[in-house]
Amino acid sequence: MQTIPEAFRNSAEKYADNVMMWEHDGDTYQPTSYLDMFEQTRHFAVGLNNLGLKKNEKVALLAEGRNQWVTAEFGVISCGAVSVPLSVKLSESQELLFRINHSESSVVIVSGSQAHKIRKIQSQLTFLRSIIIMDKEQAEEGEVLMDDIIESGKKELNKNPNAFDEITNALDTDDTVNICYTSGTTADPKGIMLSYRNYLTNTRQATAIFNVPDYYTSLLILPWDHSFAHTVGVYTLMTAGASMASVQRGKTPMETLRNIPKNIKEVRPHFLLSVPSLAKNFRKNIEKGIRDKGGIRAIKLFNSALNVAYKYNQEGYNRGKGLRFWLKIPYAIYERILFRKIRANFGDRLKFFVGGGALLDIELQRFFYAIGIPMYQGYGLSEAAPIISANTPDNHKLGASGKIVPELQVKICDSDGKELAVGEKGEIVVKGDNVMQGYWKNEQGTKQTIVDGWLYTGDMGYLDHENYLYVTGRFKSLLIAEDGEKFSPEGIEEALVEQSRYIEQVMLYNNQSPYTVALLVPNREALVRWLNNKHEIKPDDSRAVDLAIEKLQKELEPFYKGGDKENLFPQRWMPGAVAILKEGFSEENKLLNSTMKLVRSKVIEKYKGRLQGLFSPKSKSIYHPANREAMAEVLKKK
Repeated sequence: MQTIPEAFRNSAEKYADNVMMWEHDGDTYQPTSYLDMFEQTRHFAVGLNNLGLKKNEKVALLAEGRNQWVTAEFGVISCGAVSVPLSVKLSESQELLFRINHSESSVVIVSGSQAHKIRKIQSQLTFLRSIIIMDKEQAEEGEVLMDDIIESGKKELNKNPNAFDEITNALDTDDTVNICYTSGTTADPKGIMLSYRNYLTNTRQATAIFNVPDYYTSLLILPWDHSFAHTVGVYTLMTAGASMASVQRGKTPMETLRNIPKNIKEVRPHFLLSVPSLAKNFRKNIEKGIRDKGGIRAIKLFNSALNVAYKYNQEGYNRGKGLRFWLKIPYAIYERILFRKIRANFGDRLKFFVGGGALLDIELQRFFYAIGIPMYQGYGLSEAAPIISANTPDNHKLGASGKIVPELQVKICDSDGKELAVGEKGEIVVKGDNVMQGYWKNEQGTKQTIVDGWLYTGDMGYLDHENYLYVTGRFKSLLIAEDGEKFSPEGIEEALVEQSRYIEQVMLYNNQSPYTVALLVPNREALVRWLNNKHEIKPDDSRAVDLAIEKLQKELEPFYKGGDKENLFPQRWMPGAVAILKEGFSEENKLLNSTMKLVRSKVIEKYKGRLQGLFSPKSKSIYHPANREAMAEVLKKK
């Protein structure tokens, strides 16, 4: 098996003139070919070697997605050093300090806009000997310029043309490439060690199920430090000879986010990587655009088109079959007059999204399938580099997380490790060459997670008779009743949010308590619109708070006994009391991690008092004072 530098060399030879990178210069996107990117990486690797970088030395990389990010990481791993990619979303000094010191990183490569974070903690970095900065105009005294290292490597290669080969010849397929830190769902994130074998196996597994021609382009809008973007974005595109574009960098993170819609139109990607939070934003923007242009009449037309599309598409694999065939003509009409125009906002080449991270609810899957840009949900985790299963254009079933990738064994086990039959729910356990080497400096964590080569994911799910995987929740987030019975809350939480536009987020809680309770974040925009349209009152009206709370209660009622959704979930796990929150779960308040997963331990800690209060008799009424106060704050916000 190859190493990544070898694979990159092969692509540079085979696709020399193909565009590898598209980067925005402030006016337009500029191309860089495979050959030019490879040459720059060669120069940087040799320059790092001149700087004294040794095999297995750790190098932290903190930068936005850009050409130099690829040059930096590929240069580092070409030296046999280990890249420690860090999320630019990490803002707390302690988070960066832990990762850089725990990984024993002796070099930090950083962009100009992130450099202040490193300078702030520089004196506390135990192993640090060099800071390499990408943007020379933002460098400070004592920092090494990335451009100078590249120039140093270029001069060395002029004297010794074999210098790069001498470095890369010492690499082995089982060398560690990355230490990727988990997103912080626990106090101390784990450092996941991934090798060349892990990444290249998973890249091969990805390209076996997704056809990626060399003319494809993708705008990589997810953080590049995560293994999902590494494998499905950078490495998959690189081995295929395809192109990757970075989001235009803004002066602030918010400005960068606002560039995404514009950049999508400029790049005209063939596919995009997505997570549920992005999918929800895309949908909100689509619906807002329709409402702004055509008002209520346009929304009614759009909803009618969606209903036809939902019925015609069914679950994907059975699209248009049986009596649904007669919906083909009305669907084609809506496609021509409506869906095609919506897709124009994503460029005219977008074929599909690849969904990863947290579970994407089936309503969102149906929505994007309806407008003609399917969002193929997959499942994986960084410990598996990360892809385990995925829906694809050839094999997809809405609601499932797709079929298992080739070259990977998967079994479903009960709590004693016994393998269960098809259709039975248990822990998802996998084995293959994409499974991590282990956790850096955490032998106990490794032994608990990998047993006889099998990776115990901590996720619950089941396989159906067609080998589609369904992921139903986390073992670690189980609700535990007083009698010890357990239940995964994700399905209920997703259903409540999916079925009600007035509920933005929900977290259920039961830790051997008399009943389950819920923390609920209202959708202010939807409630304000409802108050105006239904009652013709403003959010500051004295009646607004109780009316809004009453609306939330009515949205929950169908799931309880007597409601039309009462059989969806066991009644004992439906919340017996609800706390309305004035603030949502977000990355900013650290209650969502960088892959948009709920950090339950931190939510529980933050709202410990509210949760305990929900087990008092007075809190069984949704109108209790704490909820009135929270709703008043929600409606007051602009």
